[in-house]
Amino acid sequence: MGIKLIKIAAVYFVIGVLLGMYMSISHSYTYSSIHAHINLLGWASLALAGIVYYVFPAAAESAAGKVHFWLHNIGLPIMMIGLFLLMNGAESVEPVIAVGGVLVTLGIVVFLYNVLTNVREGARR
Repeated sequence: MGIKLIKIAAVYFVIGVLLGMYMSISHSYTYSSIHAHINLLGWASLALAGIVYYVFPAAAESAAGKVHFWLHNIGLPIMMIGLFLLMNGAESVEPVIAVGGVLVTLGIVVFLYNVLTNVREGARR
């Protein structure tokens, strides 16, 4: 699980950097909120969660670890695609953004629960 999250995080990192390069080259920063969310919730958060799950395999193997993985990895693309569409004038997608955001938030709350219950001294690799 930890390695999967680190690999997915690396994909988000490339997407975030490419989006940043696009904005820099075009001098249009319309997508800066998408860029920030991809880098923070995609790259940084998932990479750190992947490291936690790698170091503490009990957390990775728990049901909470699996729920966190899927909520975060389903919610984030939904939220980012919705935000992209909103930035391009599709105001009706706000509920889609909210659904994605709620899924990511729930995933992060489950991650917190998982860390509090399964990450402890002596449980490391």
